[in-house]
Amino acid sequence: MIEQQTQMRRGTGLIALDRDRAFDGFTLFAPMFGDGTVYLIDLDGNIAHTWRLPYQPGDYGRLLPNGNLFYSAKTPDNDRRFLAWPLFKGGAVLEADWDGNILWEVRHPDHHHDARLTAAGTVLMLTLEKVPLEIAERVQGGTHGPGGDVGMWADRLLEVTKQGEVLWEWHAYEHLDPETDRLTFNDWRDEWSHGNTILETPEGHVLASFRNISTIGIIDKASGQFIWKLGPPTLSQQHDPQVLPNGNVLVFDNGAYRPNVPQTFSRVIEIDPATNDVVWSYRDSPLYNFYSAYISGAQRLPNGNTLICEGCTGRLFEVTSAGEIVWEFISPHFFNIPIVGANNWVFRAFRYSREDVHRWSRGRVG
Repeated sequence: MIEQQTQMRRGTGLIALDRDRAFDGFTLFAPMFGDGTVYLIDLDGNIAHTWRLPYQPGDYGRLLPNGNLFYSAKTPDNDRRFLAWPLFKGGAVLEADWDGNILWEVRHPDHHHDARLTAAGTVLMLTLEKVPLEIAERVQGGTHGPGGDVGMWADRLLEVTKQGEVLWEWHAYEHLDPETDRLTFNDWRDEWSHGNTILETPEGHVLASFRNISTIGIIDKASGQFIWKLGPPTLSQQHDPQVLPNGNVLVFDNGAYRPNVPQTFSRVIEIDPATNDVVWSYRDSPLYNFYSAYISGAQRLPNGNTLICEGCTGRLFEVTSAGEIVWEFISPHFFNIPIVGANNWVFRAFRYSREDVHRWSRGRVG
């Protein structure tokens, strides 16, 4: 019988490897709708190590400089505040050691998508809150969703201690402009900003990504004001912005609804924030061969290559600065989820050096 799930039919596991040009190390990923198993695979696609967490991803994990796993978790509940919420809700952030022992955990019912440790050891996290009606009515763009009138939600950025004490907060509806920070025309008005990334910059500011308005920005914590902001037409439904050592910003530009561009395609771009110029990009040829409407990310590797997570196809691949593919792997972990259907989504993936993994695992891996 012919397999009816397209990605499974085309093949999973290791697809390509140029061992001489790929960055030698191990790749970490957590199937987004999986059971809480986080995988570390080698360049040949073999499983080198796993963590088994008590919660599903909400939506991913990453390794800290000490080798522990920092994990955004999806806590079980019946919260259905709007139709898409169960897909990307979180609920808890935790740190686990190499053997999966949980060292600390902080819960928040409004947490979603992302959280990061700061240099001071506090936690930055994305949470949601209702937008006041008088502001929601002024927000431009979007379309009414099939879930009925659930009001409009937007992001509340938090910094908390590992015990959950709030140290800093920022409300998107107080700093976004209802006229100019427009919802993309066919995004549901259930959400205004839809944050998918939060992190601390080297200067101690906060970098955040807001998918539904195709905008990223750096926020001064003291004043709450944007000190840098970039939106359309450069960006379209982007994910995973991060500051590179040279000060530029790397971002996965999903490309679902680019203005005045009829073809949908994704790209990874490096932006100089001093000029907002795109100084490097990766695209496929033809353009539509590389596309993920949602999720996804990219990581600049120490050898100058870039690891890319094409999230909605479960495709992880590495390209050189010239755009040549030197490693490719398709996640073989599939799950059947309402709204999405049978899928192997991966929210983000990360490559770690062989030397680091060997040290963190005390010689058991690497």
